Amino acid sequence: MAELERVRVWGEALIRMHLDPDWSFGFDNAKRRAGACNYGDKRITVSRYLAARFEDDEIHQVLLHEVAHALAGHDAAHGAAWKRVARDLGYVGGTTHHGETAVELAPWVGRCPSGHVTYRHRRPVRASSCARCSRRYDQRYALVWVRREITAADRRAAVLPR
Repeated sequence: MAELERVRVWGEALIRMHLDPDWSFGFDNAKRRAGACNYGDKRITVSRYLAARFEDDEIHQVLLHEVAHALAGHDAAHGAAWKRVARDLGYVGGTTHHGETAVELAPWVGRCPSGHVTYRHRRPVRASSCARCSRRYDQRYALVWVRREITAADRRAAVLPR
């Protein structure tokens, strides 16, 4: 598991190597997205919760992904220009993160009649059904949502390596 201080050192080093001095690095509280590139603030951030779960190689790839966004520019999105820049930096991943999320910090837990569980970080606003049981909405697999309390201790524990 990556140590957050080491991730900070890597992020700051990559910024110094590839970007102008106006760019900065930080951690954010994202639960599902691994990293972000904020062009307006010239700031690259990484989820403190996911960084604590990822292996060193995984978090290094997240950092390269975000630096590639900063270099390619906002309009490049995940298109050919961004892919070229990312590849030149040594990035080998895809365009989005498909790994682990911080489900223990999701306050909404949904269960389907078959027993499958899904998590949401925002309150569900409309009826939904289990994606594992049906590819489209199906009342037979309607999710029943329950809100659980996420304490400050839960949040602190989420950034500690397991």
